[in-house]
Amino acid sequence: MKRSTLILGLTALVALLFLGSLMAGKAWVPPSAWFTADPRWWIVAELRLPRAILGLGVGAALGLTGAVLQGFLRNPLADPSVVGVSSCAALGAVGAIVLLSASTPLIIFGSAMLAAAGGMALLAGLAWRSRSAVAFILAGTVLASLAGALTAFVISIAPNPYATAEIIDWIMGSLTDRSFSEVQFAMPFIAMGCVALLFTGRALDALTLGEDAARSLGIRLRRTQMLIVVGAGLAVGASVAVTGVVGFVGLIVPHLLRPLTGARPSALLLPSALGGAALVLAADSLVRLGPGATEIRLGVAMALIGTPFFFALLLRMRRSAWI
Repeated sequence: MKRSTLILGLTALVALLFLGSLMAGKAWVPPSAWFTADPRWWIVAELRLPRAILGLGVGAALGLTGAVLQGFLRNPLADPSVVGVSSCAALGAVGAIVLLSASTPLIIFGSAMLAAAGGMALLAGLAWRSRSAVAFILAGTVLASLAGALTAFVISIAPNPYATAEIIDWIMGSLTDRSFSEVQFAMPFIAMGCVALLFTGRALDALTLGEDAARSLGIRLRRTQMLIVVGAGLAVGASVAVTGVVGFVGLIVPHLLRPLTGARPSALLLPSALGGAALVLAADSLVRLGPGATEIRLGVAMALIGTPFFFALLLRMRRSAWI
């Protein structure tokens, strides 16, 4: 399939799912009610529009980051959580809820982004002396493990069950009740992070030949590492800061689209961003249509989708290894 055709098709799909996200919910709001005196118009304007914008941005960030990491690490199982930025952002938000008794979105967002920035700096320090992708993934694993342990410690010292319940609700990941204030906080950082990640395409193509060959072609691997650290930190950190932890998007989307884009990692980047946006918008619309008074959390829904996909991927890789 031609790349331009694929991008055009994914763009149309994202546009349709964005419109569907404005309509879907316990109260269905058709387009005919959007620009009239129908009181349901406020549901779209105040609740669903910011939610759809965040779904688009968060999905694009996670899908693009997954494609970049899989190309850089030459590992088909790489995911944004590999670099530890998601864990650091979650630690910052949990720390704000427990230690600062924060309840306003601005404080939680700021704490999550500061923790993500600290995680970026630590990851850069751990991986700086080495130009190897193996060292990069090991540093990310160490960072994710440390942040996860500290998050568990902070939860264990929560002063009351209400704080613990709020933390668990936040960690499960959701776009419920998000407003334009969260859009204003997150989208600029997500956009800057995605732009930084898109600049890694040439280096990722060269790395398919191996690190030594990439260096001989003039690729500066340390610069590529820094672009990935900064890009993933901004995009994923801002996403986690407003939605909580939403996994598997960066794993699923590149694998679904890679057969359509060919072997070049750079050709996968923009389609993965569009595919990630489509997946999150679709999943977020579906969780609103579930039975019951409350919604299934988006992070839970993505785990239910992603775990069987991950298992099937492992079986396919194992079968290929036997062959």
